[in-house]
Amino acid sequence: MKIFLPLFIGLISFTITAQTPCEGGMAGPFDCNGYDLLSQIPLASMNSTRANDSWGWTDPQDGKEYAIICLIEGTAFIDISDPINPVYLGKLPTENSSSTWRDAKTYNNYAFIVSEDAGHGVQIFDLTRLRTVNNPPVTFTEDAHYSGFGAAHNIVINEATGYAYGVGTDANSGGPHFINIQNPLVPVGEGGYSAEGYCHDAQVVIYNGPDTDYTGREILFGSNESQIVIVDVTDKGSPQTISTIAYANVEYTHQGWLTEDHRYFLLGDEADEINLGIDTRTLIFDFNDLDNPQFHFAYTGPTAATDHNGYVKGDKFYLSNNAAGLRVVNISDLANQNMTEEGSFDSYIPDNNAGYNGAWNVYPFFDSGNIVISDRTQGFLLVRPSALGIEDQMVKDDFAVYPNPASEQITINSKGTPISAISISGVLGNLLFSEKNINSEVKTIDVSSFSKGIYFVKVNDNTVAKIIKK
Repeated sequence: MKIFLPLFIGLISFTITAQTPCEGGMAGPFDCNGYDLLSQIPLASMNSTRANDSWGWTDPQDGKEYAIICLIEGTAFIDISDPINPVYLGKLPTENSSSTWRDAKTYNNYAFIVSEDAGHGVQIFDLTRLRTVNNPPVTFTEDAHYSGFGAAHNIVINEATGYAYGVGTDANSGGPHFINIQNPLVPVGEGGYSAEGYCHDAQVVIYNGPDTDYTGREILFGSNESQIVIVDVTDKGSPQTISTIAYANVEYTHQGWLTEDHRYFLLGDEADEINLGIDTRTLIFDFNDLDNPQFHFAYTGPTAATDHNGYVKGDKFYLSNNAAGLRVVNISDLANQNMTEEGSFDSYIPDNNAGYNGAWNVYPFFDSGNIVISDRTQGFLLVRPSALGIEDQMVKDDFAVYPNPASEQITINSKGTPISAISISGVLGNLLFSEKNINSEVKTIDVSSFSKGIYFVKVNDNTVAKIIKK
């Protein structure tokens, strides 16, 4: 059921859509399969008319999770540590004017934001400022700025090396532009790569795949409009092309992501559904030999919707599929050319047609299992696999337990009913923590000494939540 909750924060009030389980293939007005809607913040609540990219940040201090939602007018930051009651903290306005394209990534507690707006450069924002926002929503200012280029389609960050790569910029013929961000507040340009022209998107990793010739090297996998480009960017002053590969029926080589073992690359072609009249096509490449990459097979999805961005986490592929929303595909058997869709949440209600409506991006990398969807017209949505259960994070509707998973501490927050007693037990019933006569609305408990695993939190002797200690 769709529930509208008025939130009064300071003098600002807005409406969100709260927890809606996926039942009978629907979560409120949204088609779904195995994914519940935890919450939604519409565009109007963020004073915006259209959303685009998204990313996420987990605060290393307390494990709280935050969504970063790119809008045509700027970048919104949302506290999702209580996933059913997210808090829109505020917005960093665009550098100059609005743009359909805005992208963000994170490194070392900073967000790096680019736009195709001319002269935008890179906005750098200290995410730790989100810890102390009073009376949200507020208007943020940037903490630093990089102007080595103006417009950029996207920004890619290799957190292992502290380098950012502007792609689709107005420099280097649109090829990757290298930025040393090891000191995030003092970014330094270190050249670029233009040999294969415009790069629309990329992933950069310290390579640890099957081709031992490149073990430990920093490798860029670029989606370059008509081909995939593999480049050794270890030496920023002398990047080396390793190989390129095209494929049949190329329309627009848009974006791709490696499997975690760096063996396979899953690519989306943004224009094939529209131009060829086919259902969603994901192309899988075998990168067993980086000097000689091979096309492996093509996976066809169940709708005609245009694919956009896809990411791999474990044995699952999370695809923002435009009008078909989030699609979750099992990729555990790529070697035998098998992919199977096992879940979905369709954030775009009208249809599943090819075109540029619906889910621009998804962010599936939170430890909690919660997934951010940034939808062009629906704004911010937070979903979660139904199999995990809302109770894994929430003690019914009266209490919130966060973060989950947790490493150092958990906080139990009352939503009206005072907390009188709390106990924590292991899966075998062994009692690890117990306290009575608390009489407070908030209680923080140190769990740093707990072994990794699953525990049950009981509040007031009758409501229980499952937590994960990581």
